[in-house]
Amino acid sequence: MNHFDIRDGVMHAEDIPLPRIAEDIGTPVYVYSRRALERHAQAFRDGLKDVPKKHLAFAIKCNPNLGVLRVLARQGYGADVVSGGELERALAAGMAAEDVVFSGVGKTRAELAQGLDRGIGQFNIEHEPEGVALAEIALRKEMTAPAVLRVNPDVDAGTHAKISTGKAENKFGVGIDVAPEIFGRLAALPGLNMRGIAVHIGSQLTSLDPLEAAFERVGQLVADLRAAGHSITHVDLGGGLGVPYKAEDNPPSPAEYGAMVARVTKEWDVTLMFEPGRVIAGNTGVLLTEVLWVKPGAANPFVIVDAAMNDLARPALYDAYHDFVSVTPTGETMTASIVGPVCETGDTFARDRVTDKVMPGDLAVFRTAGAYGATMASTYNSRSLVPEVLVDGDRYAVVADRIAAGTIMAAERVPDWID
Repeated sequence: MNHFDIRDGVMHAEDIPLPRIAEDIGTPVYVYSRRALERHAQAFRDGLKDVPKKHLAFAIKCNPNLGVLRVLARQGYGADVVSGGELERALAAGMAAEDVVFSGVGKTRAELAQGLDRGIGQFNIEHEPEGVALAEIALRKEMTAPAVLRVNPDVDAGTHAKISTGKAENKFGVGIDVAPEIFGRLAALPGLNMRGIAVHIGSQLTSLDPLEAAFERVGQLVADLRAAGHSITHVDLGGGLGVPYKAEDNPPSPAEYGAMVARVTKEWDVTLMFEPGRVIAGNTGVLLTEVLWVKPGAANPFVIVDAAMNDLARPALYDAYHDFVSVTPTGETMTASIVGPVCETGDTFARDRVTDKVMPGDLAVFRTAGAYGATMASTYNSRSLVPEVLVDGDRYAVVADRIAAGTIMAAERVPDWID
């Protein structure tokens, strides 16, 4: 149950009919379900019931909305952040600084200092010079930075190339073969508490095999580091668990994932850290849109909606699939290409897809839009920035305003020397 169901012929978000939101707020608009967020957060935690020591940090990048983050903070989740801005969002949402993990391959020195000043719980070091810089900054502040070294296990995640992060040619982490030497040099630096290892091989994984292969390599590295005299107390296993975008998709469940993790890591005697994102937020949101036109095409018609690639970028970036369904389905279907109004051929959500029959003025949703949706939105073509709504039972609130093109233009300046 994803809390977006048809009742009396109309799709509801929990107990709110979506046409009410469209009438009140306008379209396009992202709609999230609080109940779904809480259910998914608990399901992931329950899946790890056999892991004795664990820390859960939601991947802020997949949905940084403050309302969403506040719900997850109330569920006991910390934050995995990849920028200073995400760090401030996590804290503003009520997530404790000591529960924040700072990941990311391009942290600036200012962001490293910000993390120290905020008292975050862990830095995931991506390469040796970053660790050296962190040690220097910590020393100047008379502090010690808790840190782990991110390794690249050279494991193919079997996902889209643009969201794969664990192959040797990817930019993330250090090669697992050189990790012992780098770890040793960093552990010797005053200002650092090198307490473990981190790994993350990609996003939207639909098989546990690549994860298990990566974790087994990390387990051997942990044993080697301990044999060399290092104290290893934490291992960050990242995130990446996939969600079903299509009805036929069958990704591993949190319970299946947790059972594999418990089996592979049972002898490690560490606190395991997890950075779930999409598996928590993906199916908790939809993008609600209105059909503007149905335009004849060479083979099949184009359904032109008021949402565009600037509102939901994944199809244009990755050819990603999002189910497109009518808010008031009749049972009739059509074959059409679903496109937006942006002046790009890439502004295409689906090509020649069998979908619910829709007409101009109808409402429809793109499903599974709670992760990597609004967070990647832009104002391309001088379009307004898409708003976001959070539903809780029979009530809802706007948790991010629609930012009009005029508001954005007001922040720009024409130099007085242009006449």
